[in-house]
Amino acid sequence: MRDSRSGTTPQTPHATAHPRFAEALTELGLTVEVRSFPEATRTAVEAAAAVGCELAQIVKSLVFAVDGQPVLVLMDGASRVDVERVRTELGAAEVGRADAALVRETTGYAIGGVPPFGHRTRTRVLADRGLLAHDTVWAAAGTPHTVFPLAPAALIEYAGGRVVDVRERTA
Repeated sequence: MRDSRSGTTPQTPHATAHPRFAEALTELGLTVEVRSFPEATRTAVEAAAAVGCELAQIVKSLVFAVDGQPVLVLMDGASRVDVERVRTELGAAEVGRADAALVRETTGYAIGGVPPFGHRTRTRVLADRGLLAHDTVWAAAGTPHTVFPLAPAALIEYAGGRVVDVRERTA
């Protein structure tokens, strides 16, 4: 069976995905290959090294507090989020990184293992356009030890994301 959004033939899901994330995959009718690593892949650099891919192919799922409300930003692992661009994009007064408690409360996952979808609470999702530059991207599967691959357009669609330009510009 091929997944029309990812353009790939799905693999058998791996039992190491976080149970909430595994449930989200089932609800979406999505089957992905979940890879588990003995060493944590909490950072984009660690994840890229473990997977053997480019740093930019790692999806960082970052929660920001935007006027007091959580917003998920999906960003490639080689880039940083420009909070001013997020503020402008959302017409917000204040934007800052969410603390660990807000991340866990909103998503149900700890920092370093937040997947792009399958969260406890539905939030707005912004996906940086740079993710679309790759055929495949890798994101956390709910734990700091697990990741899964997916075509970026499919990942953004499953996350309910809106494609925007919110990466920091390089000098």
